Amino acid sequence: MKNKIIIGTRGSKLALWQAEWIKSELQKLNPDLEIELSKIKTTGDKILDVPLAKVGGKGLFVKEIEEALSKGEADIAVHSMKDVPTDFPDGLHLAAITKREDPRDAFLSQISNFKFQISNFKDLPKGATIGTSSLRRSCQLLSIRPDLKIKQLRGNLDTRLRKLDEGQFNAIILAAAGVKRLGWSERITEILPPEISLPAIGQGAVGIECRINDKFINNLIIPLSHPETDICVRAERAFLKKLKGGCQVPIAAYARILPPHPPLTKGGQEGGVLVMDGLVGSVSGDRIIKGRIEGTPNDAENLGIRLAKDLLSKGAKEILDEVYGR
Repeated sequence: MKNKIIIGTRGSKLALWQAEWIKSELQKLNPDLEIELSKIKTTGDKILDVPLAKVGGKGLFVKEIEEALSKGEADIAVHSMKDVPTDFPDGLHLAAITKREDPRDAFLSQISNFKFQISNFKDLPKGATIGTSSLRRSCQLLSIRPDLKIKQLRGNLDTRLRKLDEGQFNAIILAAAGVKRLGWSERITEILPPEISLPAIGQGAVGIECRINDKFINNLIIPLSHPETDICVRAERAFLKKLKGGCQVPIAAYARILPPHPPLTKGGQEGGVLVMDGLVGSVSGDRIIKGRIEGTPNDAENLGIRLAKDLLSKGAKEILDEVYGR
């Protein structure tokens, strides 16, 4: 029995919040366990002046942490699920996905005299400048408002907020989960509904990765898994994997489990209905292919694959071929 474990994490405020939260949850269950945080600088943290899509997308925020796991320099890694690629290095796996915070995107505008200068997305003036480094977000916003100017926005949450407050943007778009976790909810002007901005795969969920053959660590982590979140995120990730998607293409998916409709009668099927929306768009936002699928939660990954196939047949294949052909 080990009495000390090391958590590998990025050094940003949000990553540390997530790692500290996992540490405290583990310590509640194992009071005698000593837990140390190891801050690891990832490629994504080092390259801040280039859009992620140009650097190679997925994996930029996890690669160095996974190397530490493989070498035994860390026992578990705590990640934002939206940063985690769909394939894992040999010997590593996703052992748990914790309860999801709000998966949606948040719209933040400048504050002056204690009030928001722009009260919601619909009120953005013509030609307004929006800060985001996400192709998924810019594609969806441009499809509704082609007049908007999208400007690259990278860096930690505090850096992004500072740039907004300095007047570099009329508004910025961030994941609601991160803003809420860091205690900055009052800065959120509006939560964007999925109809305007469908979330990133796994957004709002925290994943714990470890070595497959480390039984002690696997048993330690399992209690932190949240079954409903796990099902939904795995459905979204199966969708992404089937599309072979990375950060170079606007891809979004959002799965949730809803009560059965019509409501259960005696002897009805338990467990609710898994509903998933998916989207593939062109970078400019002039073409967006959307779809929705419903089914039983225990068929989650299969539903994700079926939704991906549906979008591919409706024109997503052409969009993906164009982007990856470049």
